[in-house]
Amino acid sequence: MSEPTHLVPAARTATRTAGPDAALTAATTLWAAPGTGTAERWLRTVLGPALGLPLHPGPEDADGAVRLRLDGSLPPEAYRLEAGGQGVTLTGGGPAGVFWAAQSLRQLLGPDAFRRAPLDPGRTWTVPAGTVEDAPRFRWRGLMLDVARHFMPKDGVLRYLDLMAAHKLNVFHFHLTDDQGWRVEIKRYPKLTETGSWRPRTKFGHRASPHWEEKPHGGFYTQDDIREIVAYAAARHITVVPEIDVPGHSQAAIAAYPELGNTDVVDTAALGVWDTWGISPNVLAPTEHTLRFYEGVFEELLELFPSEFIHVGGDECPKEQWRRSATAKARMEDLGLAGEDELQAWFIGHFDAWLADRGRRLIGWDEILEGGLAPRAAVSSWRGYQGGIAAARAGHDVVMCPEQHVYLDHRQDGGPDEPVPIGYVRTLEDVYRFEPVPPELTAEETRRVLGTQANLWTEVMENPARVDYQAFPRLAAFAEVAWSTLPAPAERDFADFARRMGEHYRRLDALGVAYRPPTGPRPWQRRPGVPGRPLDGTPPRR
Repeated sequence: MSEPTHLVPAARTATRTAGPDAALTAATTLWAAPGTGTAERWLRTVLGPALGLPLHPGPEDADGAVRLRLDGSLPPEAYRLEAGGQGVTLTGGGPAGVFWAAQSLRQLLGPDAFRRAPLDPGRTWTVPAGTVEDAPRFRWRGLMLDVARHFMPKDGVLRYLDLMAAHKLNVFHFHLTDDQGWRVEIKRYPKLTETGSWRPRTKFGHRASPHWEEKPHGGFYTQDDIREIVAYAAARHITVVPEIDVPGHSQAAIAAYPELGNTDVVDTAALGVWDTWGISPNVLAPTEHTLRFYEGVFEELLELFPSEFIHVGGDECPKEQWRRSATAKARMEDLGLAGEDELQAWFIGHFDAWLADRGRRLIGWDEILEGGLAPRAAVSSWRGYQGGIAAARAGHDVVMCPEQHVYLDHRQDGGPDEPVPIGYVRTLEDVYRFEPVPPELTAEETRRVLGTQANLWTEVMENPARVDYQAFPRLAAFAEVAWSTLPAPAERDFADFARRMGEHYRRLDALGVAYRPPTGPRPWQRRPGVPGRPLDGTPPRR
């Protein structure tokens, strides 16, 4: 590898050595130690076809071989990549480390290695002689994809798992339910998808927009689809964390089963799946029936998702219906609760205990801190850093995802050509200078920060190309923040990152990613006349 390298995210060390480069040809064999099967299969089924090479099995000592090894002295996700005249050796502390080494190998082979078929059959591929040694900063390097507002078909989800793997991201937060749609099959409650998975029309643009798309929108994942997604992710060392929103952001569920809502204050039977954006006032009723219903939902989810964490939302729950509801008031009196905030804390606490009894952990948006939180629960800090700081100081694990920094639905430029401008201007450089760990935390509190996550809310992303535009290239900058050990934000070398992105754009081109070019949106990426909600400093609400 030439110095400096073009790896994204940046490696801890990358050293060029004297001697011949490694050459990969039709004769190159692949040897894999026990425990390295995920990387072995990926090399044969993804990288091999891109290079036009069969990568047949061969002995460990074969000349010019690609070798996969484990070294227990390394941390599980750490790796060492060595290339030279004897071939390429990928060594990981665990199976994930070997897999991340394979991702770096693809980058070192050049942008054409990101295609699905070779442009030049018979080509000899070279890996510069040298050594890369690398390990991630955080254990949680996440991307949240909202498929409730705009449904993304299964193939699109699998594609995003591939894009995550290419950037060494390892947690896929799957936002499956909201007011505007329910996206996962629950067999004991079929109306959740029969009714809750589609809406009759959709607001085009922000909630204040006068434009509507007057056709039904919907879709959902069968349980077999979910099993496939989870297995596909696991083969790429990505954990899928599902989110089922409670007790707010639940109008789609109430439209399917009206008894879940506050029937004593609103005619829930007249509600449909919400067709606009914002925060619906229609929230779950705090009844035993609602608790049993969602326990049934989570029972099926736990069979589908093996992840330690299950996300329950817990954010943006308007309390007006509870204030007017005799049923809610009676529940508060029975429990001795001081008000509606404590009622929500009780609701979340019920599922925290329920999940803990089954060996899982609850995670929710930082509103779940209000009214008290069980110590096993973790917090997604989205309303700035303060929720995460409070959570860490209270002994909770934290995932830092402040909207002011890593909400990728926010606009990338202040110019008039940005499509449906939402939120703050957050440029590629802004994301690159994001620091997940607040300086106010002590060393002990800092250990509570599991990692960080970028969020893609899809209200104004009506198709996968719009998701690509909002995600990239900023997701590449975020991946470097999550993986690499970088200096303080003001000291980061953005010029070097921009230089490496010059090569990385070619990789994204080969992958077919419809990213925002550095010079601004292409003509077909603009959305003239569709109003957004640009902000200049007032904290937005999603």
